[in-house]
This record gives sequence, C-alpha cells and structure tokens, in this order.
Amino acid sequence: MQIAFSVFMFVLGACLGSFLCCMARRLHLKESKKPVKNKRSICLHCRYQLKWYDNIPIISWILLEGKCRKCGKKIGLVEFLSELGLATAFAAVTATTDLLSATPLEWGIYLATIAIITSLGFLAIYDGKWGELPNFAIIISIILAIIIAVLKQPQIVDVFASVAILAGLYFILYIVSKGKWVGDGDWLLGLAIGLSLADPWLAAITLFIANLSACVIMAPVVKKTKKRTIHFGPFLVLAFVITLTIKDVIISI
Repeated sequence: MQIAFSVFMFVLGACLGSFLCCMARRLHLKESKKPVKNKRSICLHCRYQLKWYDNIPIISWILLEGKCRKCGKKIGLVEFLSELGLATAFAAVTATTDLLSATPLEWGIYLATIAIITSLGFLAIYDGKWGELPNFAIIISIILAIIIAVLKQPQIVDVFASVAILAGLYFILYIVSKGKWVGDGDWLLGLAIGLSLADPWLAAITLFIANLSACVIMAPVVKKTKKRTIHFGPFLVLAFVITLTIKDVIISI
C-alpha cells in the first residue's frame, strides 16, 4: 500500500511539475508585458501546438529526446527537470512517511509538507529560469511553513535557531553586499525553509547541502561561461527536499 501510494505521488508530482513550469512561463510573459497568445502548450521555436501525447510528463520528453516533434529544435531541460524533480520529491517524502499508521496530526504535517514542496518547486523553477522569486509564491511558502511549524509543536528556541541559520545568514549577506552576493528573495526563501524544518541541525545540514550542490553543479558552468551570478533558489529547495528525505538519519546521529 505504501509503495503504491508513493508511485501515485510520483505521477502526481510529475504532472504538477509540468503544470508549474507552464504557469511560471505564463507569469513571466505577463510580468514582461508580453501577450500570452496560446492557452495550450506550444513549441517556442516553430509555434507547433503540442498534442496530448507530447505532453505526457517525463515520458514524452524522453521519447522525443528533448526535441520538438515538428521542427526538431531542443525543448528546454527545465521542463524535464521540473517534472522529474517534483515527482521524485513527492515520492521520496511519501516513502519516508508511514501513512498507514499515521495520526491525523502526522497526516496534516505530511499534506502541508507536500503543499510547501509544490510552492517551493514553483519558486525553484522561476528562479532557475529567470533569477527572480515571485512575492506571492514566497508569501504562500511562508504561510505554509508557519502551519507546519505549528503542527510540529517544536521548541521556540529551535525555530529561532533554524531561521537564524538559514534566513539570518542570507539576510546578513544581502545587507553587507547590498544585494550583490545574494538577492532579497533568498533570505525570505530561507525563512520559509527554516520555519518548516524548525530544527537547527536540519537547517545546518540544508545550508551545507545547498552550498555544496551549488558549488559542484555551477562550478563548471561558471568556468565555461564566466557567469558570475548564480540563482541560488533551486539549490536551497533541492537541499530542503534531500534533508526531509534523510532527516531520520540526521536526527539519530
């Protein structure tokens, strides 16, 4: 039963990942004051309107080898990563939660966690693609994080320490550098994640994983492109999901 539910959540996550990527692009076009001409998904190169079988999350991208069926131009990797990423996150969090014996309170924490992963997933997509963190998604994430923190009923000192480690550090870097080192949205994203974790050790591990993954993944890109700006949001969200997956191991240690 647990395995079947994890598979279901994987499929749901893949579908939501595809939807969030589409919504992020439409929001960006709206913010850029560009008209949204098509309600359905199209190829951005040849304007070919995708069929339903071109829109199957993960599978269609693999079968088409990441290319448009009509013009053969490459489809962005962001679409594939958003589908696979959210699917994996949903399945991983579900697999680490014993839902068969879970209490109503544990179910509430689980559902709120799935909701905040969805919200953070949207932020990761938007930040990774355009280097911005929409305010409404940040606010939603913080509200969901507060709900999770209340449901977990942690020690207040643990909540403050968790927030200080994630949000506090990035806020100081933002103030000191006047926005050159980190953006004003990064510390707010850290606030949401810190509140949700409500544990200083988990927050510290998240911070470590986020910085390590950013260095490992972006170092070759920076070296090749000489790009100095790194969009840190996706790495914070990735680290958050990893921490949730291995939190029992961390806590036991």
